[in-house]
Amino acid sequence: MLGDRLAAYARCYETLTEQKLGALAALLADNIRFKDPFSNVTGKANVIAIFRHMFEAMDKPAFEILDRVAGENACYLKWRMTGRVKAAGDREIVIVGLSEVSFDDDGLVASHIDHWDAASQVYALFPVLGPLLRWLGRRFTPAG
Repeated sequence: MLGDRLAAYARCYETLTEQKLGALAALLADNIRFKDPFSNVTGKANVIAIFRHMFEAMDKPAFEILDRVAGENACYLKWRMTGRVKAAGDREIVIVGLSEVSFDDDGLVASHIDHWDAASQVYALFPVLGPLLRWLGRRFTPAG
């Protein structure tokens, strides 16, 4: 049963467009918690606002589900998001991440927590932040 819920949620992500945000909302609990490197919100309207903003800030964002696992208490989606970031001169972006998803007793998504590296996959695209992050990375890497 949990696997079926996760499969439906994964399909929703793979076909997500700005016009299909209502289909995503239908899968979310009213008090869903959503967290990623940029956001930490509660409530269906706040989650949909994040995705609405994604469609405004990016050209052709798309998700590809690479793998999914339904555990006893939580589920996991490995995904790749692609698109072009308007604020970064329409630079192409590829983000690979993992989402930890849990469902409530009604089968709705109660929590969605994303795990991915914003520093190397997003911030590095920007002219000032990119070199700074690479410099910091070298400072924390042992000499070899």
